[in-house]
Order: sequence, then C-alpha cells, then structure tokens
Amino acid sequence: MALYDTIKDCVERLDRYTRQGQRIGEQNTKASLIEPVIKALGWDVLDPDEVHREYRRRSADNPVDYALLIMRTPRLFIEAKGLGENLDDPRWANQTISYAAVAGVEWVVLTDGSEWRIYNAHAPVPIEQKLFRSVRLADDIDQAAEVLALLGRDDLRDNRIQELWKSYFVDRQVHGALTTLFGGQEPPRELVSMILKQAPDLNRADIRASLMRARASFDFPVTVPLAGTRLTTSTPSSAPPVDLHQPDRPPVPASSATSGRRVTVSAAERALTLRDLINAGMLSTRRPLTAEWRHQTRQAELLPDGSVRVKGTTYTSLSAAGEAVKIDIADSDLKDTTRATDGWDFWKAPDPTSGRPVRLKELRRRLAQSSVT
Repeated sequence: MALYDTIKDCVERLDRYTRQGQRIGEQNTKASLIEPVIKALGWDVLDPDEVHREYRRRSADNPVDYALLIMRTPRLFIEAKGLGENLDDPRWANQTISYAAVAGVEWVVLTDGSEWRIYNAHAPVPIEQKLFRSVRLADDIDQAAEVLALLGRDDLRDNRIQELWKSYFVDRQVHGALTTLFGGQEPPRELVSMILKQAPDLNRADIRASLMRARASFDFPVTVPLAGTRLTTSTPSSAPPVDLHQPDRPPVPASSATSGRRVTVSAAERALTLRDLINAGMLSTRRPLTAEWRHQTRQAELLPDGSVRVKGTTYTSLSAAGEAVKIDIADSDLKDTTRATDGWDFWKAPDPTSGRPVRLKELRRRLAQSSVT
C-alpha cells in the first residue's frame, strides 16, 4: 500500500480511537499505527534482517523497539510509545539518541503512532537541537508523507536524508550569524563599512541607526521530497522566512506546519488584499497562481479585481478556491479539517525578484513590512 494511503488509514484509526476515548497501549500502537507505516516505507516487517524488533547491540543493553537494517547493519532506530504518551519527556529521546550514538546509528525516530519525531544522533549540537523534523499525521497527510518518505528504505540506503540535514544544519548556523548582525543590537563595524562602500553618500551614524531599525527576513530553501520522488535542490522552499526580530526562535523546518507551530500573521498583513499586491507590483494578472496538493498541480487565473478563476469558476476568496481544488483532486467527500484551507498559504505565485514560486502569504508579509519601513 502506498505511503499516503497508509497514513490516511492511520489517521482514520486515530480519529476513531480519539472519539471512543481509547487508550490502546504500546503494543497495539505498534501493530495498528507504526508497523503499517514502516511497511509502506518499503521495509520488510517480516524479515528480522531488515526490521529487527527489540534490538540489542549487546545482550546486556536495554532494547530499542525497532532497528531498521540495510545489509544487516542498523541505519535507523525507532523508539515507540503508546498512543497519547508524552513525547516531550526528555528521557525517551535522550536514552535512544545516546544508545544510537554508541551503536553508530545516525538516525532516530521517537513516535507514539500519531506524532513522528526524527533526530540526528550524530549532530555535534546539544541533544535538544538534534531534532530535525516533527510531523503529526492528522494535521496534514500530504506533509506527513513527504517527511516520512525520508525514512524509506531506498532513500535511507542512499542517505538522502543526510543531504537535507546538511542544508538545514548549515542554515541554522547562518541564521545565528544573521541574528547577530541584524538583531536590533549595535551592528558590527564590518557590516557598517560594507554598506558604506555601497552607499558612500551616507555616514556611519545613519547606517548604524538604520541597521538597528531594520526588520530583515531571510528565506532558507529546504527541499522535502514528495513520497516516491528523489531529493533535489531546485524545488522552491515551502518553509517560511526567518524573522530576525524573534532571535530566540530557531529556523522553522519545512515540516513545521504539521508540528502545531504557526508563523504569527500581523494585523497589517491581514488587512492586505490581493488587489493591494497587484497594485504594488507583487502579483501580475498575466501570471497564473499555482497550487500543489496530493502531488497534483493546479492553476488559477488571477483577475484584476483580486478574485481568482479556477476551471471556469470565479472565487472572491483564495481559501474557497483552494477548497475547490482539494475537492476536485480528491473526487470524494473530505473531512472538514482536510477541506479547510488557508488560501494565502495554499497558493503560490512567481517571486517578483527571483521568478521562483513563492507562497502568497510570504508576498503579503513582504508588502506589509515594506509599508512599515
């Protein structure tokens, strides 16, 4: 069964367990929610040379629930907890990551069947920073499939997750440096000098004051491959930009939309309309809007009055247009939670600077920030 369909089945079970108030325990969680996903990722759950349950590196060690092996060598540890258990308890991640580091296993997953957390046990950072991706199946099936596909047997064999981790790790370090440069504190002299070379008519005091007022944001492209596809570096980022006026907030991975964290939308952003973006030159009615859902792409025509037309039907709301696309693709009844759509996040348009597809929410944010400054 395809990964997407398996996750969909798991979400339906989760919904049933929740409605019935069931506490199904760890073993039932493994059987009904975890092992089906492992199988859908291409692992042979019946072959202990590939999926080893209760794995011990040495007989005296505490076992890990699952070790996924390639050529009989462990490549991924999975620590399973009963549905509803508190994954935030540091004991669960700490003990498995520590064991993985000793065993030479780089990747660790902690899951209760509903949420899946992926860690890099070998990352040279404190243990709380080893978390790489976190997804909740019921939040967004498509996003969950994209992230969990990184754990597929073929992808793990080719170590594609390492390529993505490297970019994320570097971006996080660059984010720290940018926070220092543009964090609203006294700017480094070197930065002031660089700007002075580009704008010689200004003086250092004015440049310093301007930098301290600046609200800079930077987009870190992070590619998460779709289920069944190979990792590329050219796919546009779905990650939101980093707001350096929140210096304690780390870069948000691409999967953050499924982890329950949302980028705050200001009142100034919410007040903007599509017509505002058109009038500001951020959008063009000559270029279609695009959206991807369940691995299918759809287009919408942007009209001068700020409405959008999809397959001959005109919508005054981006969200309504997005819902129509989902219904068209699914060709079946959808749950209200699945049908509900944030149109500004759903639709993309060419970036007026780079030409790459970018979410309308990001274009709206840029316009709101430029209006403030």
